[in-house]
Amino acid sequence: MKTYSAKPSDVIRSWYVIDASEAPMGRVATKIATLLTGKGKPQFTHHIDCGDYVIVINAEKLVATGDKHNKKVYYSHSSYPGGLKEKTLGEAQEKDPTFAIRHAVRGMLPVNKLRDGRLLRLKVYAGSEHQHAPQQPQVISVKDGK
Repeated sequence: MKTYSAKPSDVIRSWYVIDASEAPMGRVATKIATLLTGKGKPQFTHHIDCGDYVIVINAEKLVATGDKHNKKVYYSHSSYPGGLKEKTLGEAQEKDPTFAIRHAVRGMLPVNKLRDGRLLRLKVYAGSEHQHAPQQPQVISVKDGK
C-alpha cells in the first residue's frame, strides 16, 4: 500500500465561524490554529497547506481568565537603545481588538513557509458582523469541544 500525499490541487477549503466570546483566549486560538493547518482532515500532509478559512467574530469581547487583562504584557522593541515598549492585554484590546487573537494564533502555528499563507486565511472582526456570508461558513462552537 502506498502512502498518500496531498497535492495543492486536491485541497478543498471550507469556511468556519468561531465566536471569541464563548471560551477563553487560549482555547479559541488552539481551535483556530488546528483549522488553519488542516490537521483534522484525513488528507492532511505536512508540506502542503490543507487548511481552511476561519472567521472570528466578537474579538472585542475576548475572554481572559484571572487578571490577564492587567498582568499579561506584550513586548516590542525598536532595535534602538531604550526602545522597549510594553502594553497589557487590556491596553492592546482598547487600541486594536483583533491584535490578541492574531498574536495568539500566530504563536501556535508552525514556523515555516506556510505560516504567512495560513494567517492570510484568518479573518478577525471586533463585532458580530462579518462580510463573508456568501461563502456560507459553518458555525463552530469552542465551548462544546466539537
